[in-house]
Amino acid sequence: MTVKINTNDGLIELSDDVIATVVGGSSTEIFGVVGMASKSAIKDNFQSLLRKENYAKGVVVKSTDMGLSVDVYTVMSYGVKISEVSKNIQERVKFNLESQLGLTADMVNVYVQNIKVVGEN
Repeated sequence: MTVKINTNDGLIELSDDVIATVVGGSSTEIFGVVGMASKSAIKDNFQSLLRKENYAKGVVVKSTDMGLSVDVYTVMSYGVKISEVSKNIQERVKFNLESQLGLTADMVNVYVQNIKVVGEN
């Protein structure tokens, strides 16, 4: 699935992987986020962190009539206030999508897949 943007110069198509890379990079910049997790980590019993090249596995992008919706699956650090970290992720993702890709995210849902103690493997 791609997001299509009509401009005066032509049509721009952004793949979900491009959007997921921006979203994943934005999310991991936030204090309290250890990394990204697979969206099916609980079902697959797969608890390792995703690398930069695999951020698409931890982000779900949905383009609907109401706009762009993004689901972010994260691993947070033990001891942080989850609601504040989630709010910071939402704000940073919306800002970076707007500034880097020119997309407006109407909804950014943050899912916490795991909590890790910093320094734990």
